[in-house]
Amino acid sequence: MDTLPTAGQERRWRFTPGAAILLMIAASVAVIATARYTSPPASRNDQANLQQLAQQRLLRFDDLPDGAVAVIDVGSGQLVQRFEGEQGFLRGTLRAMARERKIQGVGRGEPFELLLHADGRLTLRDPSTGARIALESFGATNTGVFARLLR
Repeated sequence: MDTLPTAGQERRWRFTPGAAILLMIAASVAVIATARYTSPPASRNDQANLQQLAQQRLLRFDDLPDGAVAVIDVGSGQLVQRFEGEQGFLRGTLRAMARERKIQGVGRGEPFELLLHADGRLTLRDPSTGARIALESFGATNTGVFARLLR
């Protein structure tokens, strides 16, 4: 004959708020780790987008001792433009790209690609890391800062 367990014998797991918090933390860490350590899927349109370029220019951005930023055309070695003063959007964009290079262990000397697409979109791409910034999404004024660097 079966006997019922006494209160001391029954071990029942209870879902407490603390357990819920721990479960959420573990799930968050798992999602972040998966996103961080898996490479993003290659876009099917990358090749098509490269074929529809109106213009492409390889540029190097150098910090000068006086605080200015010199933009150098990699092909000719000539100064394209010198930016002085705050230049918040330009510096912020370059900082984001430099951060990605630092994370991936890439040196500072590699050039960036400034891409003008046939449909008028403007993209700054880092061939050494694969990072890209769609400049037109920041408005016409900010896009104009980089558009001036095209021939």
